[in-house]
Amino acid sequence: MTPQTRLLYAQDALPVFQNRMYDSAAEGRDCPKGDMRLVEDLDTGLVRNAAFRAELVDYDAAYQNEQGVSPQFRAHMDAVADLVEDKMGRAGLIEVGCGKGTFLELLSARGAEVTGFDPTYEGDSPLVKREYFRPDLGMRGEGLILRHVLEHIPDPVAFLRQLAEANGGRGLIYIEVPCLDWICANKSWFDIFYEHVNYFRLSDFSRIFGRVVHADRAFGGQYLRVIADLSTLRTPRRDPADAVQFPDDITDRLPAQTEAGGEDDIVWGGASKGVIFSLLRERAGHPVGRVIDINPAKQGRYLAATGLRVMSPEEGLRDAAPGATILVMNPNYLDEIRQMTDNAFTYVGVSA
Repeated sequence: MTPQTRLLYAQDALPVFQNRMYDSAAEGRDCPKGDMRLVEDLDTGLVRNAAFRAELVDYDAAYQNEQGVSPQFRAHMDAVADLVEDKMGRAGLIEVGCGKGTFLELLSARGAEVTGFDPTYEGDSPLVKREYFRPDLGMRGEGLILRHVLEHIPDPVAFLRQLAEANGGRGLIYIEVPCLDWICANKSWFDIFYEHVNYFRLSDFSRIFGRVVHADRAFGGQYLRVIADLSTLRTPRRDPADAVQFPDDITDRLPAQTEAGGEDDIVWGGASKGVIFSLLRERAGHPVGRVIDINPAKQGRYLAATGLRVMSPEEGLRDAAPGATILVMNPNYLDEIRQMTDNAFTYVGVSA
């Protein structure tokens, strides 16, 4: 039986991977695409992309989502590590979906006993196992860490049940995901991505877990941080009094953000926000001129959908006109970018 849903937002032909980098402009433009039909489930109250097709999603080495090169983001990870240590301790930690191992290595350097699980891990750390965390491994953790994983999972509650089973039905879990409330409040249409099949509110986790140890917003309100008791996991039920308040006019700022721009505009941030912003501006007939990112793994490669080439700050600003407009995709990095560029340009925080 198909669940009853309420349509919140629709967009066609978004790149399946906004963080996958390509070797040529043509490859970027021809990337796999999928549709977005964002709905509220009227049984559980959770929000998901009803048009999501899991068979399109296959993460590989070309997927680049490393944010640790930014001092601002490193400060965020330090704050998360403080919270994990305070609420979960340093012994018996397991990070599920540890990616390139940046956060795991941070915890380990601080003296934590931590093991990572990720079948796509490419490094050589003996702390990481290149496999999924499963019940048959016979490994149990005092605390599980799930950073920016749950939004990618088609059935998040079933996935949490699998983790609980693998951990003997006990222990605490730290969950970090993007905040739907922030997206709605800021009408941040360029924060809705195909590979994020789920979008969470803080109140969702009080319905998913019977006992929440900690719950707050971080990183300028863009992320949710939740620590909950795995033994109290349950099927969420929608509360009509807590229905999703999704703005009908979420894209109303799009014309102003596109028509006011020029072809010399510089997008700073070749990750998720920059990919979607550049794509919808191009579709509106006002493409951006260039894209800058400080991540060396992105530089010289091409973005999904638009095929724009990502430049380093040095290359991207070398011949930029004095006072040229830099569109900062994430307002958290605005001051950092001003300092890096000697405050010599016009800076616009697009979601500020």
